[in-house]
Amino acid sequence: MALFALLFSVGANALTWACFFLVFAFLGYCCYIKYIHMKYDHIPGPPRDSFFLGHSPTFVRIMKNDGIVHNKFLEWAETYGPVYRINILHYIILGVTCPEATKEILMSPKYPKDKFLYKGLFNLFGQRFLGTGLVTARDHELWYKQRRIMDPAFSSLYLRGLMGTFNERAEKLMDKLSELADDKTEANMLQLVNCVTLDIIAKVAFGVDLDLLSNNSPFPKAIEACLKGMVHQIRDSLFRFNPKNWPFIGEVREACRLLRTTGAKWIHERRRAMQDGEDVPKDILTQIIRTAATEENMAEEEEEFMLDNFVTFFIAGQETTANQLAFCIMELARHPEILAKVTKEVDDVIGMKQEISFDDLGKLIYLSQVLKETLRIYPTAPGTSRDIEEDMTIDGIHLPGGFTCLFSSFATGRMEKFFEDPLKFDPDRFHPDAPKPYYCYYPFALGPRSCLGQNFAQMEAKVVMAKLLQRFDFRLVPGQSFDIQDTGTLRPKGGVICTVRHRKY
Repeated sequence: MALFALLFSVGANALTWACFFLVFAFLGYCCYIKYIHMKYDHIPGPPRDSFFLGHSPTFVRIMKNDGIVHNKFLEWAETYGPVYRINILHYIILGVTCPEATKEILMSPKYPKDKFLYKGLFNLFGQRFLGTGLVTARDHELWYKQRRIMDPAFSSLYLRGLMGTFNERAEKLMDKLSELADDKTEANMLQLVNCVTLDIIAKVAFGVDLDLLSNNSPFPKAIEACLKGMVHQIRDSLFRFNPKNWPFIGEVREACRLLRTTGAKWIHERRRAMQDGEDVPKDILTQIIRTAATEENMAEEEEEFMLDNFVTFFIAGQETTANQLAFCIMELARHPEILAKVTKEVDDVIGMKQEISFDDLGKLIYLSQVLKETLRIYPTAPGTSRDIEEDMTIDGIHLPGGFTCLFSSFATGRMEKFFEDPLKFDPDRFHPDAPKPYYCYYPFALGPRSCLGQNFAQMEAKVVMAKLLQRFDFRLVPGQSFDIQDTGTLRPKGGVICTVRHRKY
């Protein structure tokens, strides 16, 4: 009994001290949050929902209502000006729409991608996702080394050599649309272009034939699950603690595992071919393997490092382009006069040719304008962010260092101060003689961390759109939604359901 009493006394004392330290830590954290509020509350911004969670409940409500968080950023920018404050726990995020500040920060290599967002993409709910790949690497030297070695796979010379694959995969889409036209069956254009862009990236980047227009595959569903999981993990700090979300979290983890397991298989096969002296394409997969081989102290992490870049390119290389194509088709179908003009250009440049050449793409000037205008209203990757450690002044407001700058190209692309009648779809905004937007249009980001694959994506989009306009008339099925779905990237919520018919010449 004496021993029991002693143990009980020691345990009670330990529990008392633990409670004391927890209370002390809690009060200390409260004081720190209050200090952060006092430090940054001179910056205009919306009222906080909560002392602790800041504006996080607003983002959770938007997600639960299937809304677009970037619409809120647009509203706040128009209400509070070119710099507005967002609080999440002890983090300070400043939304910035000032073109001069956008230029200064995004064009400089000294401002790293923000740790709150990009470290959050290292894994999804404990399962490694993008790791330290090209998009998420925050250390400039690590990123620069990866970028330098990846550049040859996106050189102009190499991209010219991809025209055959772009044409071949786009022809498969035309064959599918021809079947639907003959059967008078409605076409889900988002689903179809998703298949084509995933086919293209699998073939030209990894040397794999998926043929998703004919075969079922788990990849589209896995990519969608990862993107949805990414949004919940970043925007809702309490999501993982709610038991009703655990089945979905399990699906996200399984989707991550599928992508990385697939990548490991394809990497192993390519490495074996390279070791055996076989001819291999100078594609992204080859560059990923060579990148890993140049890294020091990579013995244990080598495969994980390669898989990080595999998943990065596999998702980024198809998702955003597919969404751009779907939005473009949607807007052309809503604007018959623009559709007629771009179709005439395609007829004049391409005629009846089945094989589109690299030189043809440079002559499709109005189609380029249409694609750029699509990305202005619907930037499929709608924003980026940077950490700012030093004091700055933006638009006359002093900003103490230690915050994150958020840049929403969705918001700036829809602001009246930058674009007259901003919700009007008008490709002439991007006419070669029109004034260029001054650091308010950046669908591929800006500066050294801009999207490596933007030329690849726009070549691919041009080939698919040119063939579609050359062969088919398409109309939107009445009654569908034109709303946007936010899955990290932006996509048409209704899928862009069309009737397609063979063109009559």
